[in-house]
Amino acid sequence: MNEIKIQIRTRFAPSPTGKQHIGGFRTALYSYLYAKKQNGVFILRIEDTDQARSVKGSVESIYDGLKWLGIHPDEGPREGGEYGPYSQSERLDMYKKFVQELLDGKHAYYCFCAPERLTELKQAQSAAAKPPKYDQKCLKLTPDEIKEKLKAGEKYVVRQKMPSEPTLTTFDELRGKTLWQTKDLDDHVLLKSDGFPTYHLANVVDDHLMKITHVFRGEEWLPSFPKHVALHGAFGWKMPKFIHLPLILSKEGGKLSKRKGAVPLVDMQHQGFLPEAVVNFMAFLGWNPKTEQEIFSMDQLIEKFSIKGLNKAGAIYDTEKLLWYNAHYIHHAPAEKLLQQAKEFLPGGFSDDLYKKIITIEKSRLTALSELSEITDYLFTKKLKIDTKILPWKENTPDATAQALKFSADALAKIGEKDWEKQENIEKTLKTAIQTSNQKNGPILWPLRVALTGKTQSPSPFEVAWALGKEETQNRIVAAIKACS
Repeated sequence: MNEIKIQIRTRFAPSPTGKQHIGGFRTALYSYLYAKKQNGVFILRIEDTDQARSVKGSVESIYDGLKWLGIHPDEGPREGGEYGPYSQSERLDMYKKFVQELLDGKHAYYCFCAPERLTELKQAQSAAAKPPKYDQKCLKLTPDEIKEKLKAGEKYVVRQKMPSEPTLTTFDELRGKTLWQTKDLDDHVLLKSDGFPTYHLANVVDDHLMKITHVFRGEEWLPSFPKHVALHGAFGWKMPKFIHLPLILSKEGGKLSKRKGAVPLVDMQHQGFLPEAVVNFMAFLGWNPKTEQEIFSMDQLIEKFSIKGLNKAGAIYDTEKLLWYNAHYIHHAPAEKLLQQAKEFLPGGFSDDLYKKIITIEKSRLTALSELSEITDYLFTKKLKIDTKILPWKENTPDATAQALKFSADALAKIGEKDWEKQENIEKTLKTAIQTSNQKNGPILWPLRVALTGKTQSPSPFEVAWALGKEETQNRIVAAIKACS
């Protein structure tokens, strides 16, 4: 018999509780890469059951982040699909049906304990050095007592009843089997008093109904893993394969957090990072292609990605490595591609042609586009301030410096406006003039650089002159000559 091939289906299921950090988008990236490698389906599901923590605009931010990174859901709230709705707040009736199924099968029970009692219970357990755990008081209620409390309208939650077997086994694709003592597992809440399910119930139900085959999620969910295994068992459902990804650590070794270097993706965009650099950097936060290659396109990542290449150990968030990736992509990108994002860091009101010239001459010096605002200030000023101390070449006199600048002005004056549009014409004209007159580059080009930029470090004077245009170049040279006297 021919084996039936199951379609691979992965999901990214963020909560819309604010700006998404790189850890969440790394989960999305790995889920996407694996699905695409297997010709499968990648799903976006919004887990918005925690209404109190939901932040307006978060869903749009998630979509914007995925689009920026080049991660495109096949199914989701906007894309639709046969397994929707894809926002959990629109699936409440589904969850209630499955909660009732658990209650009927004695895998869950009503809990009417007031929040004050639960707080006191936790405090007592903490004082006794015991782990916080519900004491199953409401599990002892009789059916008649439960009926009376429900009839009276008492507030309740529904809790999962842990299996009666002494142990429970979980299997993670990275870590293998783990044996858990069920006596140590808490009867956590499945359905809250507001009628919304918790993550524990909703993600299990949705993964089953959406036919998810592989779940990529953070290592922080490992303590909850046996509860989810128990829920699958209670329903009699086949489990997806689980891959719990390693933590992302700060350079000091602790878990990456807002206090320890975690940066929301939207902030990385506004700091001048390119999506290709962020994707490449994220891919290596827990995955190793087993080659020396470090630069990967999205298509190459899809081709190379495998679960076997994932690490169990935590991944260090190395900002210097991120900047290295970013510098690589900036240096190799055409100015046209960088234009829109780069304009965020440049003064407004100028032509795109000027912006593209500026990006072209400066990009080899950048590690992030945000640096443009600081290193290109000289290009936008109407009156450049010249420090006459740095204008001369070595020990040259003011008169010799003025003569050198006049030499440049005369040579450049011979270039027509049309020819000025080609940077190589400026360089060739000036170098030929220097060579023909038996002069050296330093005494001529050093004062020209300072005259055009006011700096000792900058792109070459040929590049700067090209970006400034002929008229502004000549004006700055004349101003520098006056400064010499």
